Amino acid sequence: MTEEDRTTMRVILCKPDEKAVVIEMEDSLESMQKMVGGLIEEYMPWEDEVAIICNEEGKMNGLPLNRGIKDEDGHLQDIIAGDFFICYAPIESERFLSMPPELEEKYLEKFELPEMFFRTKDGIHAEKYEPWPKEVTRDYAR
Repeated sequence: MTEEDRTTMRVILCKPDEKAVVIEMEDSLESMQKMVGGLIEEYMPWEDEVAIICNEEGKMNGLPLNRGIKDEDGHLQDIIAGDFFICYAPIESERFLSMPPELEEKYLEKFELPEMFFRTKDGIHAEKYEPWPKEVTRDYAR
């Protein structure tokens, strides 16, 4: 089966306050829109042929801040709001494709942990953190 015959693609899914995960998702516009909760936008901030697919109106609609995008020097350039996924987007292809193993590993490591954002006198800074397990609940009413 060629890449063009595939009906699913392997992507990295990033949600606010959660670790990034690799998933198989349906290769359709409807599935992509459902994944990000609205109209999709392709964002390619790196030299690698990978794309962030996010909600086009995420910031305008007040979706929770998710992950920061940094330049080569580690300076925060942008913040993605809401759920997004990262996929392979070679220039010669008209479709988004599954992540090749080496790029999947690179970007999973880069986006594994969620981030908190802080305003300081020097601008906005992103800080990675280990999220609480979903099963953990706290009983403070003792």
